[in-house]
Amino acid sequence: MIDSPYFPYAFALLVAFPFLVFIRQFVFSYIKLKNQEIKLLTIKGTSEQRVHAYERLTLFLERLKPSNLVSKFDRNLAPHEFVFLIEKTINEEFDYNASQQLYITSKTWKNVVNCKNNMLHLLHKTYENLNENSSLDDYKTVFLMNYMNEEDFIANCLEDLRKENLIVN
Repeated sequence: MIDSPYFPYAFALLVAFPFLVFIRQFVFSYIKLKNQEIKLLTIKGTSEQRVHAYERLTLFLERLKPSNLVSKFDRNLAPHEFVFLIEKTINEEFDYNASQQLYITSKTWKNVVNCKNNMLHLLHKTYENLNENSSLDDYKTVFLMNYMNEEDFIANCLEDLRKENLIVN
């Protein structure tokens, strides 16, 4: 058997086989560790983006509060001009923050959209129920009173954002 012409090849295979198995296991475990590292970095990056999304949406909702809206713009505006400018401001701010829906749950995004729509509806409803001779101060007062008489949808949405942020992050 030692005199066989295939002996050196068989010996080389016998010696090389454990090294090949060891190298194969090393490569697979290295790839597995690198995949875990990539997943960890992705989760960390996504977490930072989520936190940023919650911050931006919280800021949007704070700006959407009637107490903040009534302090905007010149006091010499007519009520219809004020409504137009506030609606434009809300829509621009909403469009700016629309990309944040990627980082929050769909339920929370629907709550944010509902807050925006409810506020716009309240703006228009207040304007429609106002006298033609009413001043901007009258409009703002009625607007604030109408908001206070309804459910505080902005505070509810902010609370949902806080809870979700604690759960997700």
